[in-house]
Amino acid sequence: MRRIRYQEIADELRRRVSDAAPGSLLPSESELSAEFSASRVTIRRALELVRDDGLIAARQGFGWFVSTEPVRQSLERLGTIESQLETSGRDAARQVIEFQFEAPPAHVRKLLGSNRVLRVKRVNLADGEPFAVVTVWCPAAIGQKLSMDDVERSPFYELLDVELRGATQTIGADSAEPELAELLAVPVGAPLLKCQRITTDLSGRPVLVSEHFFPAHRTEFVVDLPHDEPSITPAGLRLVD
Repeated sequence: MRRIRYQEIADELRRRVSDAAPGSLLPSESELSAEFSASRVTIRRALELVRDDGLIAARQGFGWFVSTEPVRQSLERLGTIESQLETSGRDAARQVIEFQFEAPPAHVRKLLGSNRVLRVKRVNLADGEPFAVVTVWCPAAIGQKLSMDDVERSPFYELLDVELRGATQTIGADSAEPELAELLAVPVGAPLLKCQRITTDLSGRPVLVSEHFFPAHRTEFVVDLPHDEPSITPAGLRLVD
């Protein structure tokens, strides 16, 4: 039987998706329209057929991407991204792209009380695909014995000769600037989850400050809430200016 054009395109997209990494982005509808010499309406219908098979999904700000289970991070305890990924059966890796001792930005200086810090910037990978860009600052006096190989191989929590009490984590929304977009393989302006974590020692003194950026289509944060007075307001909600 003669195949309708959008069905032919859908067949080709299914073939491509089968070889693509979970969470990876497809070309835009306009790019697919030019490639297949088809109208946007035809391309959209083909994409919807593949979506109905559960192979792809779409989200505002990202376009179409290969369906994937989101990377879930539990917030009820202090832990590393890598440990949570490995627990869920996913392959975790990190790539350090910057390692430098320097004067910290004002907000980090205020939190750590130090005029010189070690700054480490890395990309975290899940099953070979980037899903987080993380920048960590620690006082130079604490990080002076560390090397780039150390922080690429192991998390700070395992490297610092400091007993930790816990951390405060603040999660908000942001959008991808060009550098972050390139590192995370998402479009410029795509929605991100931004997390700031302040880790303290047993005395309550901050010893690590970190900023984490996650593609919003690949990440979920999960919190177990104890029983309290019923409320429809999310626990920990804070209005910002």
